[in-house]
Amino acid sequence: MTYKLLLVEDNEIVAQATSEALKRQGFKVDSASDAESADTLINHTQYDMILLDLMLPGIDGSDFLRELRKISDLPIIITSAKDGEVDKAVNLELGADDYITKPISTIELVARIKAVLRRAQGNKKTMKVLWHQDVKINTEAHEVYKSNEIVPLTAKEYDILKLFFENPNNVFTKRQIYTQVWHDDYYIDENIINVHIRRLRKKIETHPSSPTLIVTVWGVGYKLGKK
Repeated sequence: MTYKLLLVEDNEIVAQATSEALKRQGFKVDSASDAESADTLINHTQYDMILLDLMLPGIDGSDFLRELRKISDLPIIITSAKDGEVDKAVNLELGADDYITKPISTIELVARIKAVLRRAQGNKKTMKVLWHQDVKINTEAHEVYKSNEIVPLTAKEYDILKLFFENPNNVFTKRQIYTQVWHDDYYIDENIINVHIRRLRKKIETHPSSPTLIVTVWGVGYKLGKK
């Protein structure tokens, strides 16, 4: 399995050297130079881990970690020139999975990454996160987020969205949606599906009148849009 990492580092030389070293070890690596760029990438790409520098321009790395932990259990390793037991304790309490001090040894970094990923894989038995575009479903907590903001959905809206996320290549007719979500074969009024799809789009689409997440397949039904 090839793991995808996000390296958040404002020093271009360090970022390039670290990225190239990790790619040579078989990892896929994206880079961001600040918290805002990292947030954009996280909302549109599914990563296995984040390597986060603390000393970032704009939003501080610790603040970014604190906000990220409110909505994600994604494994995070802090990389920083700061040292000392106090710094390590503070950042681990904020939700980091590990801490490595610069200058970074590639051998040590790879060993730490693999160790954290092994622990994360063991924890995935009770945690399932579904991503598409800038929307995420935490199926354990039954919560939906758009651009890191929680979206309040009704039970049926949640079930419809989850149905599409779990079957990204399927086109569903209105009858199939009703059968899957209402668990009832007695399907009469297709308007019930129209109403729920319309309300769901208002909550999760950036432009509900031009949906890109749940799209209409004319004459058939609905499907999940492209990433």
